Amino acid sequence: MRRMSSSDHLRFRPGDRVRVRVAYPIGHVRTPYYVRGKSGIIERFCGSFPNPEELAYARPGLPAMALYRVRFLQTELWTDYAGHAADILEAEIYQHWLQAEDVPS
Repeated sequence: MRRMSSSDHLRFRPGDRVRVRVAYPIGHVRTPYYVRGKSGIIERFCGSFPNPEELAYARPGLPAMALYRVRFLQTELWTDYAGHAADILEAEIYQHWLQAEDVPS
């Protein structure tokens, strides 16, 4: 897959608090169920890439979409998490799945 370099439409910066949208569209989706509705912190912007949710159906996936690495506390994801309170999980999530934390889900 060719990496696109456009960052014209970036909505988030490292350190921004975000919430993953709660949505259950039919078809190929790259966002794991267990992070939907959960809050995290933008760790980095990974680049802009064709949308894999469209590529899965032989569509061009354009325009390219911003992809972010989002850091979640394990305790935010799993209510019965028994590990260290500071343990994290990082997931790469496309911008259209993210909302600023102050936006209700």
